[in-house]
Amino acid sequence: MNFIQTRGIDISRPKTVTFSEAILAPIASFGGLYVPESLANLGSEFLDKHLNSSYKELAKDMLERFEIDIESDVIDDALALYDSFDDKNNPVPVVKVKENLYISELYHGPTRAFKDMALQPFGVVLSSIAQKRGENYLILAATSGDTGPAALETFKNRANVQVACLYPYGGTSDVQRLQMVTEDAKNLKVIGIHGVFDDAQNALKKLLANDDFNAELKSKNVSLSAANSVNFGRIIFQIIYHIHSYLELVRQDAISMGEKVYLNVPSGNFGNALGAYYASKMCLPVEKIIISSNENNVLTKLIKTGKYDLRGASVTGTTSPAMDILKSSNIERVLFDMFGDERTRELMQKLETENFYELNAKELEQLQTQFDADFCTGHEGSLYKRYFCE
Repeated sequence: MNFIQTRGIDISRPKTVTFSEAILAPIASFGGLYVPESLANLGSEFLDKHLNSSYKELAKDMLERFEIDIESDVIDDALALYDSFDDKNNPVPVVKVKENLYISELYHGPTRAFKDMALQPFGVVLSSIAQKRGENYLILAATSGDTGPAALETFKNRANVQVACLYPYGGTSDVQRLQMVTEDAKNLKVIGIHGVFDDAQNALKKLLANDDFNAELKSKNVSLSAANSVNFGRIIFQIIYHIHSYLELVRQDAISMGEKVYLNVPSGNFGNALGAYYASKMCLPVEKIIISSNENNVLTKLIKTGKYDLRGASVTGTTSPAMDILKSSNIERVLFDMFGDERTRELMQKLETENFYELNAKELEQLQTQFDADFCTGHEGSLYKRYFCE
């Protein structure tokens, strides 16, 4: 499978790239992102095939369906990291909360961050590619608290990679900060910045696209990549657990095979939601993907009104820092899938220059066929817990 670019192509880049090329250099033309040229339509046959499969068997088949240019033994080594999760036979338990409400527990990895599901195997894959090519990579990571510990854990002491992790000082939990700053591997560097996650992510994107910075690294025989979900190497692993969770519901007799479900996804940078969207296009029976936000509810406003409006906006710090984000990078991939590269480039340039864009009525209608959204303040959440959960 080849990968193409969300904002069109400048003359300095090839029309398509391989999976390994896309994850080694994840920023595309005009500051855009890489996406699959096409998605396999797996259909119900794929779900039937894997009803009784292990998580690793499902993941291996999914990666093979993407036809990525990674050797089979490397994929096996990457997926073997799921054996270190709490239950190697079920790294993503699906737990019933109440009637018709189930939760996919994504926190059973080594750092307890939900990002472990994607980042642990990703580290093996990227390091293996770098070694095979005889190249050295500086991996940039921007984190609101979850990506950082997971990225540092997977890349520590791996060959041919070094990591620089940016986090908003005071903007993560104490546990997450300590997980990062106490890492002692020689190939890791953790940097606290004055600002919020969006500042860290903006710095990451600018560095990835900065010709002078890349040239300076090249002079030292180092190339630049990223561990954030701007990198499709993260997204490909996030598709899998949505399919696993659906099959687990069937196994628990909560639904019948083929029955449509609602996927409720707490969203910050939109990577989990994008994984759900791709899963629904490939094989998953989904009625709608519901995006849940906290006070930083730009996604709710986009999906409800078609307006992405950051004019005068500032991040509100909450008890869910992974959602304290205003610029959700992976929305761009949905825009491209629905409206094409020319319109995506126009919208993203407006966001960068005017802090605002607006979908037209037809585009909003199309977005709302796949997504719905709402948000909850911390105060409302406390009230709900008091009256319904205690």
